[in-house]
Amino acid sequence: MTVQSYSYDKEDIIPGIVHIGVGNFHRAHQQYYTHQLLEQSMDREWGICGVCLLPADEMTVRHLRNQHLDYTLTVCGRNGTDRTYLIGSLTELIWGIENPQAVIDKIAGREIRIISLTITEGGYNLDKETREFDLANPGIQHDLQNPQNPATVFGFVAEGLRQRKRKGNGGITILSCDNLQHNGNTARDAFSTFIRAQDPDLAVWVNSHVTFPNSMVDRITPVTTPEDVIRLNGKSGAHDQSPVYCEDFTQWVIEDDFMAGRPAWENAGVEFTRDVTAFENMKLSLLNASHLLLAYPSFLKGYRRVDEAMRDPGIVQLIKDFMDLDITPYVPAPEHTDLEQYKKTLIERFSNQSVSDQVSRLCFDGISKFPVYIMPNLVKMMRDGKDLMRPAFLFASYRHYLKYGKDDHGHPFEIAEPWLTPEDSILISSENPVDFLHLTAFRSTDLKADEKLVALFKRFSDEIRERGMAQTLESIV
Repeated sequence: MTVQSYSYDKEDIIPGIVHIGVGNFHRAHQQYYTHQLLEQSMDREWGICGVCLLPADEMTVRHLRNQHLDYTLTVCGRNGTDRTYLIGSLTELIWGIENPQAVIDKIAGREIRIISLTITEGGYNLDKETREFDLANPGIQHDLQNPQNPATVFGFVAEGLRQRKRKGNGGITILSCDNLQHNGNTARDAFSTFIRAQDPDLAVWVNSHVTFPNSMVDRITPVTTPEDVIRLNGKSGAHDQSPVYCEDFTQWVIEDDFMAGRPAWENAGVEFTRDVTAFENMKLSLLNASHLLLAYPSFLKGYRRVDEAMRDPGIVQLIKDFMDLDITPYVPAPEHTDLEQYKKTLIERFSNQSVSDQVSRLCFDGISKFPVYIMPNLVKMMRDGKDLMRPAFLFASYRHYLKYGKDDHGHPFEIAEPWLTPEDSILISSENPVDFLHLTAFRSTDLKADEKLVALFKRFSDEIRERGMAQTLESIV
């Protein structure tokens, strides 16, 4: 396999976008679209300046700097044919731990017209119960009291905007690219709440000078393991210290509300719309919710790769029944979208052996995912008296995963839940399964008030503990 290099001169590219959170998904998605646009356009004002803010980002930063910020992206086809691109749209990379002032200066710069974000669902600092911005968070408290020495994304953006306002460098757009319902509205609420608490004058300026369009993003992008680095470089012949691979499906739908202009991303396949709600609801309710339902039963059965789990007829039937019977009644199809074909394509995407996504990636940070992917439709199902078997089974599977930390074969595993509270941990350890339904992520709805859900949840919790995941799943499908 040969690497398809870029034809534009990187030295001619001016960064017009600051992107915070230069992870694999960003490099497979937003960078990919921008790279495609630079290949076909003479407009050189839309390069991307990447910003990393976490200590854990050090290795990524060093690897990318060692190769002039270029990296390879391998797009894995469902037909087994892969294509590898050399991506050059990342023109600068700043590590906030190393040079915090450079982050602030870049956000304040006149040439920057968009701040985009992939900071994960949990990164918006929302209270799991109220879904409101948590001003009591220690990092937030530090930034409120030390505006010129920020530590969180909210503090960095606020100080950058303050400098931007002071210099008269005009308005800007903050574009969330995270999997959240109305992610732009969520970003607006989070940043505005922080800024109002820190600097009321700046909050007035933000209200009239910053837009927060909603968007929907979609491309399955696994974590790149050390073994993947060897495998990908072996196939491509490259010597990339930080390669990325992803599926061949990709989608990006954005509300066209940009304060200071935007790239002509539509020429690279982005769909612009007045209202992203239908696209967002379809994706979060079908893809993301199905991923969560797939994750914990598969992991407890012993599967570690998604395509392996999708060769299990029971897992596939569980996902199909969930999409068809539980979710489809609550998902109006967006314009020009065939919902049945969309669901069929999801099964194909999950089964893509060339991507071979990690089940552990789907399990990661469930406490932040349930309120976004599961609870909105579950509330409607409870209201309408629907069959709650599969949601109850999911809650029981999640509880078993968190409480016992071993799969059906007795193999222990590490649990990655960075946003669990001490109170959550107490509820998880309780011997009364029903206590689990009072986790902070579930409190927006009184789950314990639904007798049918509670009865099913208790039944599945007991069955998984006594009989194992395999037999319990068999009894459902």
